[in-house]
Amino acid sequence: MPAAANLTVKKNDGTTDIVYTMVTASGGDRSPFLARSQSAIGTVGQQPTIWVQSRNNGDNTARRVEGKVTFPSVYTDTAQSLTKIRSTAILEFSAVLPLDIANADALEFSAQSTNLLASALMKSVFAVGYAPA
Repeated sequence: MPAAANLTVKKNDGTTDIVYTMVTASGGDRSPFLARSQSAIGTVGQQPTIWVQSRNNGDNTARRVEGKVTFPSVYTDTAQSLTKIRSTAILEFSAVLPLDIANADALEFSAQSTNLLASALMKSVFAVGYAPA
């Protein structure tokens, strides 16, 4: 099991780091890891988050990893001097890793699938909300 830690990612500018600070480590199956971008404006409930949990599949032949990234669009209501959420972008993910997969294949699956999501094309898909045509 990977050790829980803060996550550092690049902003859209490609150079600025954003840290998602670990709030809660997973306590085991179905217990989520939670991290939050505490440098974002707004209250705790208005900050971007990532949560991840894992468990065995139904017949115990694989591990299922599920998670969600939430990114609220926060603004300041100048009339009330309050920060408010306009809307929230959400990315949900789920992966199934067979227990009998070769270690080299598990490493390739992990690298290729996450790198595909980080590709310029997929970043564009998530930014505009349309599949490549």
